[in-house]
Amino acid sequence: MTPIFNIHLFLHLLLVCFAGAGAAAAAQDECLPTRCGDSGPVIRFPFRLKDHQPAHCGYPGFELSCTTDDVTRFNLQASAKNVNIPISSSVFVEEIDYKSQAIKVSDFNASCFRRQIQNINSSVWPFTFDQNAYDGFTLFNCSSYNKHSFAYSRINCLSSPHYDVLAFRSASAIWLLPSSCTKMYNIADIPDEVLFGPPDFSQTQINLYWSEPFCGNCEANGKYCKLKSNGSGHETECLDIPEQPGKGLSKQVTIAIVLGSVFAFVLIVLAVYTIVKLKIKKEDQKRIERLLEDYKSLRPTRYSYADIKKITEQFKYKLGQGGYGEVYRGKLSNEILVAVKVLNNFKGEGEDFINEVGSIGRIHHVNVVRLVGYCADGYRRALVYEYLPNDTLQKIISSGNGRGSPLGWEKMQQIAVGTAKGIEYLHQGCNQRIVHFDIKPHNILLDQDFNPKVADFGLAKLCSKEQSAVSMTAARGTIGYIAPEVFSRNYGDVSYRADIYSFGMLLLDTIGGRKKFKAANEQSNISEIYYPEWMYKQLEKGEEIAIQIENEDDSSIIKKLAIVGLWCIQWSPLDRPSMKVVIQMLEGEGIPIMPANPFGSMNLTAAEGSQFINELGSSFETGASSN
Repeated sequence: MTPIFNIHLFLHLLLVCFAGAGAAAAAQDECLPTRCGDSGPVIRFPFRLKDHQPAHCGYPGFELSCTTDDVTRFNLQASAKNVNIPISSSVFVEEIDYKSQAIKVSDFNASCFRRQIQNINSSVWPFTFDQNAYDGFTLFNCSSYNKHSFAYSRINCLSSPHYDVLAFRSASAIWLLPSSCTKMYNIADIPDEVLFGPPDFSQTQINLYWSEPFCGNCEANGKYCKLKSNGSGHETECLDIPEQPGKGLSKQVTIAIVLGSVFAFVLIVLAVYTIVKLKIKKEDQKRIERLLEDYKSLRPTRYSYADIKKITEQFKYKLGQGGYGEVYRGKLSNEILVAVKVLNNFKGEGEDFINEVGSIGRIHHVNVVRLVGYCADGYRRALVYEYLPNDTLQKIISSGNGRGSPLGWEKMQQIAVGTAKGIEYLHQGCNQRIVHFDIKPHNILLDQDFNPKVADFGLAKLCSKEQSAVSMTAARGTIGYIAPEVFSRNYGDVSYRADIYSFGMLLLDTIGGRKKFKAANEQSNISEIYYPEWMYKQLEKGEEIAIQIENEDDSSIIKKLAIVGLWCIQWSPLDRPSMKVVIQMLEGEGIPIMPANPFGSMNLTAAEGSQFINELGSSFETGASSN
């Protein structure tokens, strides 16, 4: 996961948290007490402000509204068989007493309720005109009756010249009605004023009472009554009463504002950081793209990162790992295998990557590994090489275990010659000279026939063939193979001859003498001397230098490899032979003559050799590269 992706993910999480906090605060605030205008009564549960608060904020039938003059209006409703039925009775709300469960209204003007609920047997009025329950009415249709009786009352709006509709209280003496009266139906909990009209309440303030929902316990304890969140039906519960409007922001809103401010600040900082980071990355990307265009005519195939994952089967088979990243086996087809090097620690804004593509992408030689393609997808880097199944020369050297070379010394000589030809091609066969700067057994790959191929051009530099010296800002290479002039200009100018020194050390390692050298020092009480100097003295004395020699021919090959190696590691760069001469010595019939003692003038003892290594280490701590 890339850092840019992590930043975007973090920004997304912050936005989700901010939105969640705002939504939670909004969900709590939507049912907060409100009012119509500054002087209107406070509206809270069981009432709600219609079209401004959701249904769960109030109780069914308790919807209030605001007029254009900020007056609180209440449209009284009755219900029959759980169906809300409007009554022509719109009133103004003057006060609401939540403890007494009473609402004071004015401009009460109820028309005849019966005309609005034809064919309804029973209805329930949610409010009463006093706190005593009504017994309800029974309606009768009578063609004749005693008009002077007080046991019943005539409902004018329902009567006609041919019959009268009479209303009896349920507890009245219905038996007094004549036989000409026919029972119609019962109406429960309807106040007299609704059915009979007079007296005129249009200019009078009256109290209406409600019994359900009952919030007396909550109000008595200074709590807030509301519908139960997870309850069934119209159950209520008690909560702390939030602040009323006009007393400043609620606690939830205040918290939301504070959190929002903090999140906004963090988002701004991260956004600025992301923009700057992206700008730098984009400039780096453009720089790499421009440099890659320089090699357009010769560059290998360019792959996307999705292609790389497909080629490596989602990075299934890992071949190795180094400071640059990992190497995976892949295949372009069933017949063509490749090795994919995924760079995850490239330096100098992609300099290693550009060196690899720029230097190896234009060359084709039997002893140089072939670059099949590369990936520069966004900020992902990968190099696709031909697949070499027999690993590295280092693996062959280290697998000897005191029994000589597992491939035989004749094959080891062929590997040395092939490696030398690959280096000679880099120095002389290309349009521009390529100085590898990291020749060592680890970077010599072997194909199915154990033919060597020079690989890993991450530290390589290009220079013209006429250029006698290579400019460098810091040492580069691997300790043990790095030429002395690379880490200190006191030993001469840096040039392609640094690769020749490294190749000489590779030859001395190839014959396995280093193990014998260490074993000799462990068995001797003499002071340890520098390994190449020990090798030179062994040859001068005519003593064996390899771990094991089975025949005279092997002895000649080993001696030849050692002498050529000593020629290559001459302390002065100008005393080293070119790679062309090195190849002639390796392929010649006889054994080359011994070079001058490279340590004669230096007299490099063990202490001085240690100092040499220490100086190498110091140079790497101050900026040298190592693979």
